[in-house]
Amino acid sequence: MIDYLVKFDTDLFLFLNGLHSPFWDGVMLFAPGKLTWLPFYLLLIYFIARKHKWNTLWWLLAIAVVVILADQLSVHLFKNVFQRLRPCHNPDLSGVIHLVGSCGGTFGFVSSHAANTFGVSVFLCLLYGNRWATVGLLIWAAFVSYSRIYLGVHYPADVLVGALLGSAVGYGVWHLSNRLMNRYAKV
Repeated sequence: MIDYLVKFDTDLFLFLNGLHSPFWDGVMLFAPGKLTWLPFYLLLIYFIARKHKWNTLWWLLAIAVVVILADQLSVHLFKNVFQRLRPCHNPDLSGVIHLVGSCGGTFGFVSSHAANTFGVSVFLCLLYGNRWATVGLLIWAAFVSYSRIYLGVHYPADVLVGALLGSAVGYGVWHLSNRLMNRYAKV
C-alpha cells in the first residue's frame, strides 16, 4: 500500500511539475519568496489594526506563534523523522524533473511553506470571519503551496500534509488566542 501511494505521489508530481512554461517559471519562482508578499502582509496588518485597534499586537503575536509552531513541527515532527528526499534530490528523478531555482534542504516531507501559509490563512480566516477574505486567503495559501510542486522541490503529499498540519495549527492557535483575548484583553 505504501509503495502504491509513493508511486501515485511521484506520478502526480511528475505530471504537475511537467506543466511549465517560461512565463510560469518566473511567476512560481517569485511566489514563495519571503519579501514577495510584504505588501500583502502589510495590508493584512492594516485590516487587523482597523478592526482590533490596540489588540492588534496580541493578534500579531498569535500569528507569529502560528508560524513558529507550523514551521518547527514541519521540520522536527516530519522532515527529520521521515527523511523523505525532495524530488530534486531523488536520484531516480534526476534529469526528469523541471527544477526552477535551487533545490533547498535534503528532506521535503512536509512542506514548511504549505504549513506556514495554511496556518496563517486558517488563523486569519477565523479572525476575519469574512467569506471573501477566506476565499482570498485560501487561494493565496494554495498558490504558494502549489508553487513548491511546480518548482520541483516538493511532492504533492508534502504539500497536502503540510497544508493539513498548518491548518490544524492555525485553527488551534486561533481558538486558544480567541479564548484568551475574550478573557483578558481590553477593548
